[in-house]
Order: sequence, then structure tokens, then C-alpha cells
Amino acid sequence: MNQLQQRLTEQGDFLHLSRTQPELLDTPIDLTLANGTGVRVTAPGIIQFSAAKHQGKDIVLSCGVHGNETAPIEICDDLVRALLTGELETCQRVLVLFGNLPAMDIGERFVEENMNRLFSGAHSDTPGLVNDERRRAKQLEQSIADFYAQGNEQGQNYRCHYDLHTAIRASKNEKFAVYPYRHGKPWKTEQLQFLLACGVNTILLSNGPTTTFSYYSSNEFDADAFTVELGKVRPFGQNDMTRFEKARQTLTALVSQAELSFPAYNPDDFHIYEVNQVINRTKEDFRLNFADDTPNFTDYPKGTVLAEEPGATYVAEQDGEAIVFPNAKVALGQRALLTVVPTTI
Repeated sequence: MNQLQQRLTEQGDFLHLSRTQPELLDTPIDLTLANGTGVRVTAPGIIQFSAAKHQGKDIVLSCGVHGNETAPIEICDDLVRALLTGELETCQRVLVLFGNLPAMDIGERFVEENMNRLFSGAHSDTPGLVNDERRRAKQLEQSIADFYAQGNEQGQNYRCHYDLHTAIRASKNEKFAVYPYRHGKPWKTEQLQFLLACGVNTILLSNGPTTTFSYYSSNEFDADAFTVELGKVRPFGQNDMTRFEKARQTLTALVSQAELSFPAYNPDDFHIYEVNQVINRTKEDFRLNFADDTPNFTDYPKGTVLAEEPGATYVAEQDGEAIVFPNAKVALGQRALLTVVPTTI
């Protein structure tokens, strides 16, 4: 075993190396741990684990698609470290992706462009692969495609992808998940039970195709995929990790146990919403009509003006219509606000 491989297995500091010495990881690395787990590093921030006798699940965990969303990065860093050092042993095939490494280094959401609008081929749409975020999105897509293709060759029978985030602002419902559009296929209540075990009891049902990472895996590979918002953005080292303990424990169990069991689905355990409006910023002087610190899922009476720009006024169409992901500073043409209303499945 060479010096780099020895360091990885003894210290487990894959993310640190990916951020500080990425050139060491530009060439693929393959090694086998003492417990028989196969490890493959294909690029900085992209690492795969394969149990000696895996149990049928192909699991993708991604984080850091936005570089300042640090709690999920810290959770995945700890998980990778435990797997590399043998403290934890997987019984599945697991791909862990640390998305936007340069944005992590500057503590920003992105460097040039929001990566979570660049999947399902959007990275190569006009103007093409003109920045690192676009090139990285393409690389991340390919890593998932390769991972699932290899699993298919090995007879794997289940795919999932949890893309872990934290939100720009606080939320009335601290942890929530976006369930990508299913194109008529049913929503899976057993997946909601998994999310509930992670401490997530608020679900937003998407109503159409998007260019997010989780939609890519759901649509292209029929994976059980979600964008999971675990709390609020905070700098590295400033997260109260006790608030993420349920998510950490459940994700650890997902990779280390053959099967997970949960109580029967109870709709009373959840707050479920569907999208009512998608409001895009089309003019430079677009503005939101509420304070910058207004939490996600704050709801308004019918007729309340939510946002304005020259030539357009956007209002709540129903009583109790709530705001999610408001951001008046997005690029022109991008979503500045979702509004949602309660629903059931």
C-alpha cells in the first residue's frame, strides 16, 4: 500500500485531501480495506465503497452542492472517515459525493453559478461548459451513471440518492425534503418513513421536471431520491450537531445494515405540501415583499403581495399559501420563490 492509500486508511481525511491537495486524487485509486470493503476514488470529492458481500442497495449520498451548507458536509465527512478507518463497515454499495469543493473553501453557496440548477444536462446548455460548476455538475452526473451501471451489472436491485442541504434562511419547519416530480408514479410512503427517522417531517411534492441533482437521479435511474434540507446554513464548526443526530444515525444505519424497519405510515406525522406557484426573477429590480429573515413555510392570506417587478405583481392565490426558498438575488430567469399549499398523498 502506497503512502497516500495508507494515509486514507489510517486518517480517513478524504475530504481534507480533496480540498487541500486535489491533485493527489486526480488519478483513480483502488484499495481494499482490512474488512474486505473495496474503495475507489475517481476524483477529488468522489469516493465509492463496496462491501465484500453487498446486500443489494446502491446508495448515493451527496452534499456540498452548495459550498456553504456545512452540516451535511460534516456528516458525510465523518461517515467517510469512519468507513475508511474501519470504525464503520458498510454492507452495501455506497457512493459519497462532495459537490462544490471550491465554494466550500470560500464559504459561499457557489463561485460562479448555482450548481443545483445544472443537472439533467443543463450544464451543457448555452453557453456550455464555461465554468467549474458546470464541469463539476457533468462529472457528478457521470459518477452516478457509472455507479448505477456497475450495480446493474452486479445484480443490484435498489437505488437511492439523498442530496443533503441546509437552507439559506430559517424555517418554521426546521427540516424538510423536496420529493422530485414522479411523472405519474406514486409517492412512496416508506420513503417518507425513512425521512421521518432522519428527523424530517415536512415534505414538498414537486410538480414538474427540474434541473436539481435529486431529480436527475430520480428521473434518469428511477432512484428513490430527495433534496433533504436539514436546517439552516452556518459556517464550518458552528453547527450544533446534536440537531442532526437523527439524520446521522439513520444514514449510518442505511449503509451499515442490510435492511431498515420503520413504523407504519401515519399521515398525522407529516406536513405535506405541493407547489402552487413558481415565481422567477425576470427583471433586475425584482423584490420580495417580506423581510429577509422571514422563515420558510410562512403562510399568507389570499391576495397578499409576495413579490414585485416592473410589469408584474405576484400574490398569494389561496389562503394559507406559504413561501419556500425565497431569494431575490438569483440570476435572471431563475426561480426566486416557490409558493406551496397543504396537500395529502
